[in-house]
Amino acid sequence: MPTPFEIGIFTFGDHGPDPVTGRTPTPAERLRQVVEEAVLAEQVGLDVFGVGEHHRADFLISAPEVVLAAIAERTERIRLTSAVTVLSSDDPVRVFQRFATLDLLSGGRAEVLAGRGSFTESFPLFGYELQDYEQLFSEKLELLLAIRDRTAVTWRGTTRAPLTGQEVHPRPIQDPLPVWVGVGGTPESAWRAGTLGLPMALAIIGGLPERFAPFARIHREALDAAGHAPQPLAVTGHAFVAEDLRHAADVAFPPYAAVMSRIGRERGWPPMTRAQFDAMRAPRGSLFVGDPDEVAEKLIAQHALFGHQRALFQMGLGTLPHREVLRAIELLGTEVAPRVRRAVAAD
Repeated sequence: MPTPFEIGIFTFGDHGPDPVTGRTPTPAERLRQVVEEAVLAEQVGLDVFGVGEHHRADFLISAPEVVLAAIAERTERIRLTSAVTVLSSDDPVRVFQRFATLDLLSGGRAEVLAGRGSFTESFPLFGYELQDYEQLFSEKLELLLAIRDRTAVTWRGTTRAPLTGQEVHPRPIQDPLPVWVGVGGTPESAWRAGTLGLPMALAIIGGLPERFAPFARIHREALDAAGHAPQPLAVTGHAFVAEDLRHAADVAFPPYAAVMSRIGRERGWPPMTRAQFDAMRAPRGSLFVGDPDEVAEKLIAQHALFGHQRALFQMGLGTLPHREVLRAIELLGTEVAPRVRRAVAAD
């Protein structure tokens, strides 16, 4: 039986020098670390493990399904999701086939979290125009859902060749294969997810979480207006847990600031300061960085705000030492998750 409130983690396979030793693990070492993190997540009772798709040097995972398949062979229970699949620059037929294969290998644990992504490298890499951003995602999501619903597909659009009754195989164990929509910050995206009858994952990487509460309402209203049954809502964010809250902040800040400042330079943002980081760690902020009590209390408060069914945390943003990430996963699973689930169940 699923838990009343699911808690999971995800990673992009951040790749760079260890902030303590200065050594950069090889790509092979780093990917094995990701598998180790997923195995531990299952062992400590977490519900979901996700990997994100990127096409740049600082994030190693460009083929989420391959990494998830390796994890599937080392685990038995934990749900396996992308976080996200950049559907706009992919082929929905191949996305479905890869995740259906993962579903078969994992015994029915695969999920697609489809999004448009927060970076643009995949568009020129695969021959797409960024100006077609909206149309690409809309049409390809429509096709992915059509393939999910029936084996023989007839479909016509402007972003790929038409299908005229071709069959798409293999078919997954789960029927239907779970498809979530990742939403970053536009009400139109939340409304679309609801109109299509799909679960939504709401990404919060900065600002006050309370500002995002209307997106949950919009999603539920769209589901109701379209006559769909209620669908799960996930809220995602950044987290790091340690026994001591000061230690958690001191360990997490340098790599977190480094990656956010690096991305910020690409987008014209100023470098992140420790004062900004600490403000984000405050009770009303978006960062879940602290000791187990602090993180649990913040997550319980966020559940009261959103009423969501799943919390997904990017654990180890930046090049946090692997041993620190493993300990954070252990604390999240053994101390934070039980307390939060009890509170949610009581509520």
